[in-house]
Amino acid sequence: MSNGAGKFFGGLIVGTTIGAAIGILFAPRTGKETRQALRRSAKDLPKLAEDLGSNVQYQTDRLAEQAQRTIDEAMIRLQEAIATGQDASRKIQEELATSMNNSSGSSREISELADGDED
Repeated sequence: MSNGAGKFFGGLIVGTTIGAAIGILFAPRTGKETRQALRRSAKDLPKLAEDLGSNVQYQTDRLAEQAQRTIDEAMIRLQEAIATGQDASRKIQEELATSMNNSSGSSREISELADGDED
């Protein structure tokens, strides 16, 4: 939304400036009065540009802060997911090791029973 707001205010300022210039040009004044009005408007342009620049800078700062917060939150979620995955992996390794130990113990018992039957 902040990017759209910056574009809106920029367009508003530019539109206002253009509208004022057109209004001055078509107003029923003498050439001298119109030139004076244009000079006054021209003197206001730096202020308008400064206001626009300040608004753009403000919007840019807000976007940068928002992006940084989003990145920080994503990093936290990623670290939590990695930790969860590591815990799950350790648990599976332990279960596999336990299963392998139980399985090799059963194999030895079967081998011993088979050897005993041959006698």
